[in-house]
Amino acid sequence: MIWQLDIMLLLLSVVCAVAAVSVKDLLASVVLLGTFSLFMCLLWIEMGAVDVAFTEASVGAGITTVFFVITV
Repeated sequence: MIWQLDIMLLLLSVVCAVAAVSVKDLLASVVLLGTFSLFMCLLWIEMGAVDVAFTEASVGAGITTVFFVITV
């Protein structure tokens, strides 16, 4: 594992999570949550958990984001 990459992905995911909670626009919040899921997927891949990363990518960044956009 490359610890610099892990820290960078972790910081980017925390920034996306805080921004998603603090932004006022709902569509921007949904996009930020999808980006958060993408960074978490990359973090899982970096850790070697490819099955968890695939699930996070398909459910977290894919289906959930599409459902939230349709709902908004």
